[in-house]
Amino acid sequence: MVHFLTDSIVFPAVSEAETDGLLAVGGDLSTTRLLKAYRSGVFPWYNEGEPILWYSPDPRMVLFPQELKVSKSMRQLIRKDAFDVTFNADFKNVIQNCATVYRKEQEGTWITSAMQQAYMELHRKGHAISVEVWKDGVLVGGLYGVWLEDQKVFCGESMFSRMSNASKYGFIKLVAFLQQKGVRLIDCQVYTAHLASLGAAEIPRDEFMSYLS
Repeated sequence: MVHFLTDSIVFPAVSEAETDGLLAVGGDLSTTRLLKAYRSGVFPWYNEGEPILWYSPDPRMVLFPQELKVSKSMRQLIRKDAFDVTFNADFKNVIQNCATVYRKEQEGTWITSAMQQAYMELHRKGHAISVEVWKDGVLVGGLYGVWLEDQKVFCGESMFSRMSNASKYGFIKLVAFLQQKGVRLIDCQVYTAHLASLGAAEIPRDEFMSYLS
């Protein structure tokens, strides 16, 4: 059953989501509502011109940090320090690249201008993390997501790569960075072959929700 949100910052139980994960429509992208959403196992996902759509898919794609897969070729790149990696150095540039990079499997972007502004505000308030991957001083890859400090859960949102292996390199470095913060789980939301190659897998939504409680 799809719910229509009001000004009240609440979300229905994720068990009420449709089979495709759609749970609710409407609301806004305020920092308060976004944090409530992520802590409730929900995230926004919609296209320009659509109302805000909120999802909680079942199963849920996640990565347990200890199950990260680093291929032989990636280990070689890391040993060679093939890229420079920074954290929270250029969040705006990362999210803009995530919004504009060409993806053959989709048309347009769900990272609307409103979404960009909302997540930049999350970042300014310390709730969103960016990873920048550089080659010779040029930003060639990166990713961003929401860090739930109390739950020790990182909710990955999007990544981009303008050079082969750049986003994978950044993701591997991010996992190590988050392990220093005590991360228990990395939420990858929905299945992609790219994330599966890094060790992410689907788990039941109920199991995912247990990490947020």
